[in-house]
Amino acid sequence: MNTKILLAEDEPKLAANIRETLTDSGFDVQVAFDGTVAERLYKSIDYQLVILDVNLPYKNGFELCKLFRQQNKDIPIIMLTALGELDDKILAFDAGADDYLVKPFHFQELLARIQVFLKRSVQHTALEEKIMVADLQIDLLEKKARRGGKEIELTMREFSLLELLAQANGRVVSKVEIAEKVWDVNFDTGTNTIEVYISFLRNKIDKPFDRKLIHTKPGFGYYLKDVSA
Repeated sequence: MNTKILLAEDEPKLAANIRETLTDSGFDVQVAFDGTVAERLYKSIDYQLVILDVNLPYKNGFELCKLFRQQNKDIPIIMLTALGELDDKILAFDAGADDYLVKPFHFQELLARIQVFLKRSVQHTALEEKIMVADLQIDLLEKKARRGGKEIELTMREFSLLELLAQANGRVVSKVEIAEKVWDVNFDTGTNTIEVYISFLRNKIDKPFDRKLIHTKPGFGYYLKDVSA
C-alpha cells in the first residue's frame, strides 16, 4: 500500500506540481485547497506525512499544525510558506512542525526531506534501547524522553537532536554534524535554526530542573552530560 500524504496548498498550479512529483515517486497524495477540508481529510484518513502551506483559507497552517500535532505527536509535518523571516520559522516549530521550506523551493529538496522523515519513522535503532544521563531517560525504541519519571513532550525533530546528543556519550557535537545527522540535507549553518532547537530542548529538558544537562562549548558545538557527576 502506498504511503499516504496530505498536501494542504491553496495555489492550484503549485499543488498540482507537487502532487505530480510525489505521485511519480510512488506516494498517494491527496490535496486540500483550504484549512477546513484539510482538517476533515486528516480526521478521516490515516496519513503518514503532512505538507502544510501557512496561508490557507479558513484555517491557516499554524492552526492546523497545532491541531494535527495534538492528535498525533509522531506524524512528520513539513510547512511551506513564502514567509522567510526567523519569527515565522519559530512559529512553525512552536506549532509542532518538523521542517520548514520557503517558497520557491526545488521539488527534489522537498522529496528528499519527505524520504528522510518516512525512513526515520519506520527505523529502529540497533544500539541501546535506552540511554540514561543523570535522571534523564531516553527511550530510543518508543521515541520518548522522561526526566525525574515525568514524560517530556518532544517533536520528532527535537527528539532526533536529543538522541544525537545522547548517543555522543558526552562528546561535543558540532553544528555541521547536527545538520547532517538531524536534518539529513544540506543545511545553512550560518542560520540560527540549530540554536533555536537547542533552546527548545533546554526549555523542556533543563529549565524545570536544578541540574543542567545540555551544555555549549563556544565555537565547537553542544554536548549532553551530567557535569556534576
